[in-house]
Amino acid sequence: MNWNYSLTQTEYLFIAVFALLYGYYFFRTFSVARQLGSTAWATIPKFFLRTGYLTLLLIALLGPSFGVVEKELISEGKDIYIAVDLSKSMDAPDIPPTRLEKVKYELKRLVEALPGNRFGLLVFSTEAYVHAPLTSDQGALAMFIQSLNTRLVPESGTNLCSAVALALRKQLAETSDLTQTKVLIVLTDGEDFGECDPALSAQLRRYGIAPFVVGVGTESGTTLPTPKGKLRDKDGQIVRTRLDQNYLRQFVRETRGSYLELSSPSGNLTPLIAAVQNLENRLVDQRKLEVTTNKYYYFLIVALILIAIDILVTVRTFKL
Repeated sequence: MNWNYSLTQTEYLFIAVFALLYGYYFFRTFSVARQLGSTAWATIPKFFLRTGYLTLLLIALLGPSFGVVEKELISEGKDIYIAVDLSKSMDAPDIPPTRLEKVKYELKRLVEALPGNRFGLLVFSTEAYVHAPLTSDQGALAMFIQSLNTRLVPESGTNLCSAVALALRKQLAETSDLTQTKVLIVLTDGEDFGECDPALSAQLRRYGIAPFVVGVGTESGTTLPTPKGKLRDKDGQIVRTRLDQNYLRQFVRETRGSYLELSSPSGNLTPLIAAVQNLENRLVDQRKLEVTTNKYYYFLIVALILIAIDILVTVRTFKL
């Protein structure tokens, strides 16, 4: 037998008070009986009866658990991969404090708004990498999101299709059920220099993955600050980074996805959260567990019966 709770000072206090009061009751009762030249042994059965139901009440309070019950644990949700552009242009301050810091803030809010789902985190520049595998641990995921910075990737550039291809491979490898709801969210400024495999769009449509693409930045753009001043290209010209809306919209059309923007400090991902919530949940995990159950009510029922007997059955205290 297992116990859900242990005796505390409160329970010990009740036991002590019960023992002291009953001891005093016995002393007074037998003293009076001697003065009357009688006996008071009829009080003994009531003492054992009351001790019995007090003990049963304490046992019920401690939550006795015994016996094994098999329960089925079912978890439903979505598998959501988030791909974040970590190219140098994501340090642009056209969305204060920077594009990447804005993305990190909004991603934390998105994860908090979508509990019960599994999230994976990818990072990419010219190549894509897994930063955090699929997990339902929101605390751990928040730490991975906070650690994002443009120094995590070895090269500076943007290849959106490498991130999408990696996300597709991971989705198919980590989900045994091909009907599981799969979601891909990509956050980038769209300054892409990679080439897409023509078959990539067809694969996304085949497996029912319509990516949500979030364009981060402004159309007017801005320069990139460095410790030595504004960033310049190899010809000495000042580099100006802009949100490439045309490229991202074209990518969305080809993949039949959805497009939205973070283009101002007040912008947020509320429409994206609503769109993901509206997608159908599918089975994420199902397993059977053997657990012991709290059987306090057995002891409580017997205690209540003994209390009823104590109330209904009277005894003659003194034999005259």
